[in-house]
Amino acid sequence: MNVPNSAESPWAVGQLNDQVKNWIQKLGFIWVEGQVTQVNMKSTWRFSYITLRDVNVEASVSLTVETSALKNLATPVKDGDRIIVHGKPSFYSKRGSFSLWVTDIRQVGIGQLLAQIEQLKKAMFAEGLFDPRLKAPLPFLPTTVGLITGRGSAAERDVMEVAKRRWPAVRFRVINTAVQGPKTVPQVVDALQELERDQAVDVIIVARGGGSVEDLLPFSEEPLVRAVSRMRTPVVSAIGHEPDNPLLDYVADVRAATPTDAAKTVVPDVVQELRIIGEARERGAGALRNWMAHERRGLAQIRTRPVMADPSLPVTRQREIIAEALQRKDRALGVHVRSLRSSIESLKAQVNALGPSQTLARGYSIVQVIPRDKSGAQVVTTVDQVAPGSQLRIRVPDGSITAAAMGVQAAPGGVIKKTRDRSDSDNNDHNNRADTNADTNTEEA
Repeated sequence: MNVPNSAESPWAVGQLNDQVKNWIQKLGFIWVEGQVTQVNMKSTWRFSYITLRDVNVEASVSLTVETSALKNLATPVKDGDRIIVHGKPSFYSKRGSFSLWVTDIRQVGIGQLLAQIEQLKKAMFAEGLFDPRLKAPLPFLPTTVGLITGRGSAAERDVMEVAKRRWPAVRFRVINTAVQGPKTVPQVVDALQELERDQAVDVIIVARGGGSVEDLLPFSEEPLVRAVSRMRTPVVSAIGHEPDNPLLDYVADVRAATPTDAAKTVVPDVVQELRIIGEARERGAGALRNWMAHERRGLAQIRTRPVMADPSLPVTRQREIIAEALQRKDRALGVHVRSLRSSIESLKAQVNALGPSQTLARGYSIVQVIPRDKSGAQVVTTVDQVAPGSQLRIRVPDGSITAAAMGVQAAPGGVIKKTRDRSDSDNNDHNNRADTNADTNTEEA
């Protein structure tokens, strides 16, 4: 649409912008290549803005892209990256500004390679090649260190000088290979296999000095990474400097920031170890001295106890206990014996008091009747046994009296007990016992 334009009928600013916008929209979608000089992106923004500069002339263009599209890139876009964008030119009539609305971003050159490496790293992470559980520990003091590095390189010199300064007895087996270019990967893989077969090699260092990103790309190639993952001997990666992170760093058992750091990691410092040993010996000696002092104090306390001051004290106490028990036994036995003696004396006194001699001494007498046939005399217990004229024997304490019964008189109101008929033998036995007891009591009296 042609709008007249003259000094008499000039365009308004809005008309100018509309005309420019209509003309620019006719260009359609185009591909543009350039170098990123500025990236304005925030996670909270819907759109982000990139300044793309021509690599040959002083010219730049503003790019508008969705923030989600930038986040989904394999390698984040940063200043200095070369990219190819696919977009549609846009003109914002309200602000009168031009921008390229971008729908696709592709990295070229090194950026594309880094994107491929990033994809390979994600795949290997998912495969488990970088699992920390697969890492082998380094030996404390390796006898032989395998070193794979460039011939006459600064990395070789730094590793060997630092290692020998830390531990002069350490030995190296060095294999020089290419460390950049297409021959790097096969030569490094062959060197790894050769050192793996050497039983004397305890640890392997793959070292290279700093360089550009392109120079370090061989140490991120898949064949080398998989070869290191199959190694049984611990592998230390010392590629480039601290910011450099090839895939070899992820699969190696230990990552060193620099070749010098690799030497410090693999070989212990003899001076430091001697100091540690000395400190350990001092701590051990101190602990031993403290233990000895503690045990001595314990022994001294034990010796101050009564049982240790007088070792014979338990025997003496037992002897005292036995002596006291014997004394108690003797006292108890003496009391018992005296008690028994007293009982015997009391019983003896009772027996003596009840004996015939004591009875005779109290004024009593024993009367016996002597049968006419001169048989054994019988003790008179009833008047029925005595007839007038019967011969009697009267026993008194100091002898016997022979008398004759002048008469027999029963006691007034008494009952005359009839003597039972007994055999002559029973009468004789009774009379003999009576005579014997009487004679015995008389003799005692």
